[in-house]
Amino acid sequence: MIVNLTNVSPPSSRNGRRLFRRSSLVAAVALAVVLSAGVVLAQVLHQPKLAPTIAPQAPMGPPAPIKFDTVTIQRGDIQQIVEAAGKLQLYKYADANAQVIGQIKDVLVSVGDTVQMGKLLVEITPTLQPAKAETNRAQMARLQAELADQRAQMDFAELQFKRQTQLKAQNATREESFESSRMSMSSASARVDAINAQIRQVEATLKLDEDSRQHTQVVAPISGTVVALNARPGQMVGAPAPAVALMRIADLTKMTVQARVAEVDVTRLRRGMIANFTTPGYPGKQWSGKLRQVIPVPADGTGEQGKQTFYNVLFEVDNPEQELMSGMSTQVQFIVSQAKAAVLLPIKLLGETDDDGFYNANVLDADQQLSRRKLKIGIRNQHQVQVISGLAVGDQLLVGPIPAVLLKPKQPSPPASPAASTLLPAAPTVPANPTGTTSTPKQGAAAASFSTLVAPSKGTVPGAAPSGGASAASIVH
Repeated sequence: MIVNLTNVSPPSSRNGRRLFRRSSLVAAVALAVVLSAGVVLAQVLHQPKLAPTIAPQAPMGPPAPIKFDTVTIQRGDIQQIVEAAGKLQLYKYADANAQVIGQIKDVLVSVGDTVQMGKLLVEITPTLQPAKAETNRAQMARLQAELADQRAQMDFAELQFKRQTQLKAQNATREESFESSRMSMSSASARVDAINAQIRQVEATLKLDEDSRQHTQVVAPISGTVVALNARPGQMVGAPAPAVALMRIADLTKMTVQARVAEVDVTRLRRGMIANFTTPGYPGKQWSGKLRQVIPVPADGTGEQGKQTFYNVLFEVDNPEQELMSGMSTQVQFIVSQAKAAVLLPIKLLGETDDDGFYNANVLDADQQLSRRKLKIGIRNQHQVQVISGLAVGDQLLVGPIPAVLLKPKQPSPPASPAASTLLPAAPTVPANPTGTTSTPKQGAAAASFSTLVAPSKGTVPGAAPSGGASAASIVH
C-alpha cells in the first residue's frame, strides 16, 4: 500500500483541520505498518541459509557375518568292505568207529562231554566164535609138526645127495642114483617152504583175532568235545551193520566261518584279508579272522538258471571261551582296504567328476571368501570318502548351490567423512556502504525494502534521490 503525502494541503476551517489530523494519523499508522512489514520481509528474504544439522551417529562396528550352510572337514578312520552272510562250522573233528563185529556193551560218554585223546568211550562184546580161534590154533600146531617132518626129510635128502656126489667123483655109483638124490633134496626143500607159508597165513589169522579182541574198546581219537553220538547199549556194530560213526568229537577252541559271497564281490577278496563278523546271539560283540580259502565252485543251490551265483569263503576264528557254536548265523565284513586318521567327506556332498577325474568343491575361508578346490578321492564306502588332496582338516565346505551374495564382486570401502567445518556454508559477505560506513545485513535489507516500497513522487526523476525537506515535513505532519 502506497500513500502519497506530498500533495496534502492544510484546510482552512477547524473541521477541515480535524479531518486533516485524523487523516494524517491514519496515514502515519498505515505507513508504520507498511515499514514494519517491509523490514520483516527483508529480513526473511536476506537471512543466510544455515547448513542442515547432522545428528551425530553412534560408531558402527563390523557388519554381522552371514551364515551359510557348511560342513567342517574332520579326520577319522574309513574302511571299504564286502558284506556277506555265513554260518559257523566245526574246524577240526574226528569220528569214532567200531573195528570189530559185535554188540555195544556200554557207552561211557554223552553229548557235550569233554574228552582227552585215548579215553575209553564205548565197550563192545565181540561175536567171534571161540571154536574158530581154537581151530586156527590147532591148524598152526599141525603145520608146525609138518614143518619139522619136512625139515628132517630135507636133511636126509641133503646127506644122500652129498654121498652120491662123492661116489660119482669115484665112479662108484650110477647116474640115475645121483639124479634121484638131487631131486629128493630139492623136493624136501620146496615142501619146507610151502609149510612155512601156511604157518605165516595162520599166524596172520591169529593176530587178526587177537586185534579184534583188543578193539572191543573204542577210545577217543583226538581231544575235544563230543558233538554227536549215535551209539547206545545193545546196538550191533561191525561189518554187517551200516558204516555209521558211533560218535563225533570236535575241537571247539577254533571255529570255521563259511560265508556266501556274491559273484560281483568275490573277485575283490584275497587270501589273508581281515574278516570281521557278528552274531545275533552276542549283540555288540565282534570277532575277527583272516581269509583262508575261496572255494572256486559255486555254492550248493546257486548258479542255476535264473539264480544268482554265490561262492563259499572260509576263514577261522579263535574260540577259547567256546562262546561260538556250530550252526550260528553270522554277518561277515571283509575289509578290502582301510585308512587311519584320514581326511573324510560325506559321500552325499560329492558331485560329478570333471574331465580330469577330479571332484569340484566350494570352500569358505575365515573371511567368508569363496574358493574352488579340486578333490582327489581315495577309499569310499556307503557313507564317507577319503580325500587324498584338495581339503584339509577344519575347512568349511559349502553345501548346496553358491548363494548370490558370494557371486557379487566385493565393493570398495567408502572414503572418510569430511570435517564438520566443511559442511557449514561461508558467512555472507556484507557489501561496503558507499558512504564509507558499514551497515548490518538487517539495516541494508530494511533500506532496500523501504526503497522498493515507497513510490517516487511525480516530479522526481527516476533514479534521483527524493528531496529530503519535503519528505521530512510530510513525516512530521
